[in-house]
Amino acid sequence: MRESDFRVQRVRIGLTGLAFVFILVLLGAIFTSPSNEETAANAVRRQLSGGASVPALPGNDAAPTEPLAKLGVTPGNADENVAVPAAAPAPPVPATHR
Repeated sequence: MRESDFRVQRVRIGLTGLAFVFILVLLGAIFTSPSNEETAANAVRRQLSGGASVPALPGNDAAPTEPLAKLGVTPGNADENVAVPAAAPAPPVPATHR
């Protein structure tokens, strides 16, 4: 085989590998994307209520959606993080001599 044949073969192998990776990424995106279907709990509640729409469970909207807020470590205001200087010490009381 000539050198140009090896080059063509390497290009074909490279393009095949790229196509394979592209297809894997597409399949991964399909199977890991969040669905817009209702959750099983909501479906059961809807069926039990006779098909009428059921309000959301209380407390779900109050849950924090930020990851740091869930952990309770949200950064505060920059002014809150500054150390407050201690109050100036009171002037010494003059000693009285008797």
